[in-house]
Amino acid sequence: MSDQFLYEKLDVLKETNQLSAMPDIIEKGLSKNIVLREYQKEAFQYFVTYFENDGLHKNKQIHTLFHMATGAGKTVMMAGLILYLYTKGYRKFLFFVNQTNILKKTEENFLNTLSSKYLFADELSYLGMKIKVKKVDRFSDIPLDDDIELLFTTTQKLHMDMWDAKENAPTCADFENDKIVLISDESHHINSNTKKKKTSTEEDAEKSWEYTVNRVFYSNKDSILLEFTATADLKNENVLEKYTDKIIYNYPLARFRESGYTKDFQNFATDTSLWDRTLIALILSEYRRYLFADLKLNIKPVIMLKSRKIKESEAFHDEFFKRMQELTGDEIKALQSANIPLLSKAIAYFEKKDETLENLEHSLKNSFTEDNTIIMNGSSDDNDANQIKVNSLEDKDNHIRLIFAVDMLNEGWDVLNLFDIVRLYDSRQGSGKAGKIGSYTIKEAQLIGRGARYCPFTYDGDEELKFKRKFDNDLTNDYRILETMLFHSLNDSRYIAELKQALIATGLQPKDAITCEYHLKKDFKSSDFYKTTYVYSNKRLPRDRTEIKTVEPSLKTKIYYYTQKSLSGNVVGLFDQIRQENSSLNKQVNRSKTTLRTIYFKDVDYNILSGAAACYPELRFNVLKDKYPHVSSLKEFLTADDFLGNSMLEITQTSGHLSGKDIFEACKIALGKVANYIANIKQEFVGSKEFQPHMLKSVLHDKKIYLSSITENGGHGDSQNDCINEDYRLNLVDEPWYVFNDNYGTSEEKQLVKYFKTVIEPKLKEKNLEYYLIRNERIPELAIYSFDAGERFEPDFLLFIKKKEMSEVKTLQAYIEPKGTQLLMQDAWKEQFLSEIKDEHQINDLLGSGYTVLGLPFFNQENRMAEFSQAIDELVDQI
Repeated sequence: MSDQFLYEKLDVLKETNQLSAMPDIIEKGLSKNIVLREYQKEAFQYFVTYFENDGLHKNKQIHTLFHMATGAGKTVMMAGLILYLYTKGYRKFLFFVNQTNILKKTEENFLNTLSSKYLFADELSYLGMKIKVKKVDRFSDIPLDDDIELLFTTTQKLHMDMWDAKENAPTCADFENDKIVLISDESHHINSNTKKKKTSTEEDAEKSWEYTVNRVFYSNKDSILLEFTATADLKNENVLEKYTDKIIYNYPLARFRESGYTKDFQNFATDTSLWDRTLIALILSEYRRYLFADLKLNIKPVIMLKSRKIKESEAFHDEFFKRMQELTGDEIKALQSANIPLLSKAIAYFEKKDETLENLEHSLKNSFTEDNTIIMNGSSDDNDANQIKVNSLEDKDNHIRLIFAVDMLNEGWDVLNLFDIVRLYDSRQGSGKAGKIGSYTIKEAQLIGRGARYCPFTYDGDEELKFKRKFDNDLTNDYRILETMLFHSLNDSRYIAELKQALIATGLQPKDAITCEYHLKKDFKSSDFYKTTYVYSNKRLPRDRTEIKTVEPSLKTKIYYYTQKSLSGNVVGLFDQIRQENSSLNKQVNRSKTTLRTIYFKDVDYNILSGAAACYPELRFNVLKDKYPHVSSLKEFLTADDFLGNSMLEITQTSGHLSGKDIFEACKIALGKVANYIANIKQEFVGSKEFQPHMLKSVLHDKKIYLSSITENGGHGDSQNDCINEDYRLNLVDEPWYVFNDNYGTSEEKQLVKYFKTVIEPKLKEKNLEYYLIRNERIPELAIYSFDAGERFEPDFLLFIKKKEMSEVKTLQAYIEPKGTQLLMQDAWKEQFLSEIKDEHQINDLLGSGYTVLGLPFFNQENRMAEFSQAIDELVDQI
């Protein structure tokens, strides 16, 4: 066995730029609502490279494992791989998983085109052929069928079908006669035999699910097995041996968290009753909802109330609604005595709106009603409808705010807007011995991981950070709670220590969480400069669409297909051979009578057309006017040649008469696709030329930042004051021009600060200027946006230089960006933007008299020092 994992071999190819390109069909064939992340694109590239390189798999059957964290988008990976393998001739895909509830969720995502989580594009095609995705109970015998066939089953049912053949169930023969792609979700469940390989008998092995899966897989030499899990037990030597040459991509929870795609996590430990613990969670949840609303976002936070047993959950369910009826503002106020800073901040927020807290009382009672509650205790009440509800909690029309649960949601379930889990028991169940983590605590940590995925939202117009944590560099920001998940439990030190140990083991928390604090120096905070100076930045503005005078070419002459619903039918005796033959003959006659009719939109009765358009809010005139400023009316949009007039309905007519209702239904389907297109038109942006003022003292404060790790020897996170590397070390406490107490930036940033001390400061000092260097720790007001595309840019440093003359005060604000050599080409647009600021920017307010704003070339000691030094000399000379 090779000691090197398969993904490590592919890592080497990545470093040498030898990975295959990602196939177009994946991005084109996935839903427009899906934005592929960099790691997902890379995972696709790893698989394509492996699949198309015989040397990597040595002509063995393709069997791979994607070891990826919960919430990392494994289902999106499955859909993309289905599309890619379709181009390689695969049409039949067998999806199997351990639990039925996961199966229902997955079917919804793959098949329900109306679902917000539907995975595929509205119209799938390949080489000009339209592709349908259809669910089957058995794979068809049609050798050249162009549809994607999906067979969904549980591992247990697959096992039973293989050993006890039934009608309309897959058999061994199905898998021998055609190549199949097997997709195993939560695949750690199929390794029972591998784990006990050395002790199991051959008879036991044949009875195992793992044996059945392998039997299906090896039935045809061209079949493929794709496994997905977040929890492969690689500590088991047999499992490790099995998967060393199969793990094609490794993206564990620790990497997922470090990349910023998870919520922050905190244990909210209190010495309170179960009801008070729950009430605190309700208040914080409502606080989040209001904060989201302040950002003009309609996001609904969800709470889970976790019990040990069904009876306990049912009892608390009854107590909960009794206590909610009796809730008063005074009871909420009484919680302030707990002296919990986050809770106090939340209550103070509501007190500003209403001192009595009656509004908060009514808000809680309206939000957490019985109608907005769901019970998932593993009982018979947990029907398919409830499964769909808990798997679509983020949907706008899903009103659920509260989940009562026992152990139903520990696997195969992750949700974006779960922010609070309340532990409705205080005992340490199955606690570990001799420093080991108890099994129940591990289950709790895994449950927390179900809600760890980030709930995306845009803050301060920064679309690039929509799906990532935004406040790691500002831990005291009020909005940090919008990306923080809370686990409410008893304040029990032994339990908390064990839970932390379990969270570290799962990767949800770093072993040693690191926070660094930036403090503004007292002398600087008391200076006139800090109190009176303005800092200027521009805004991101929507690009004007006034030049767009027609719809896009792809919409102008599009054909929309519709088949008229037929009302014909026959009553057939099941055992009457003659009638069955006649029935087949009738069907052939009916098919022969179908005709195609084509109608241009402009030829459809306008009442029908406008009635169909009224079904979609995206086709309201005010929305259309925003997207197409030159359209003068809804009628023009629907019927004019420059808009949809030449689009066409192609109706398959199954009767002699085509009614107005038929045409209406055809128009409704067609315009639904137009509405979807318009909803997905991406807004383009520009950066304003006008720079606006902000009081420096209102945007520049002490900051606390979070780091997942520190790069030693002077890298990111290491103190510049105390760095052991002399090339970077500088005691900034003694430098009045550096406004913070320390610099925890990258090595390039530390080099800039030292260069300022040794080269730039003497030049400024000689001219008797006032000057300050400010490190920009993701301060929203200091972000700037490129003029041509509105791309966000936060230069690492701002240099202020002030010159007092008899008649005026001149202030220069310069942006400085240290840049590693490896990023010079990639970030060249930033340097270009910096070079444009001086000539392009405008300051139109009276406060800006005497202000100059400019950008300097990148600071890079290997390749840019001549340009940077010249720019500094010119800057000093001009002031």
